[in-house]
Amino acid sequence: MKLKAKKNLKTSREKRTLITTANPKSAISEQYRTIRTNIQFSMIDSSFKVLACTSPSPGEGKSTTIANLAVTFAQQGQKVLLVDTDLRKPTIHQIMSISNRQGLTNLITKKVNMKEAIVSTRINNLSVLPSGPIPPNPSELLGSARMTELLEKLSENFDLILFDTPPVLAVTDAQILGNRCDGVVLVIKSGQTEKKNLVKAKELLDRAQVNMIGVIINGADAKSADYQYYYGEDK
Repeated sequence: MKLKAKKNLKTSREKRTLITTANPKSAISEQYRTIRTNIQFSMIDSSFKVLACTSPSPGEGKSTTIANLAVTFAQQGQKVLLVDTDLRKPTIHQIMSISNRQGLTNLITKKVNMKEAIVSTRINNLSVLPSGPIPPNPSELLGSARMTELLEKLSENFDLILFDTPPVLAVTDAQILGNRCDGVVLVIKSGQTEKKNLVKAKELLDRAQVNMIGVIINGADAKSADYQYYYGEDK
């Protein structure tokens, strides 16, 4: 089954806006809600607790996408935790306008507790765990037994956990985390993502036995015939 949703999303490195809170009645916000529904349908026959969002390369809109999706899930009444697992170039704290002084890296290394690291937001039901200080060994931290233990504890306290991971082709972090998630969404950018990079990214995720549930084509021209977003089985 293939589910479709039309959308025209534009992201910028200079300005990332939570359109789902700034203008919840906009067409773009409605399409984020449609994507939320599509994700839920794609996972209807399986346990759905942890979802990751990644992209083949930097600058394709994954962080803005997962942040807005986090808002839509929270607006639905679910207790959501948005986690910045991009321990090399974190951006979630900028999007959510919170401090990144402490966060996931401090929690993994047991320098703070969950209450100190997790930040409540002005959005009902939505909390954020920023990356914290950038460590010298991101892949090792994310693949550690301590991270597995932490994820289990977080799952006990939240209905849904959303990971913003690094790009697939840049480092192995997305593969490491994706294998621990119930599903992964891949974000690509219209007119920017090369086909070979998309194919390579999917090959790497498949090799890591990641459950890739969908692809979002970001920044497409709404007047174009190929601007649709697809979830479901690959063609």
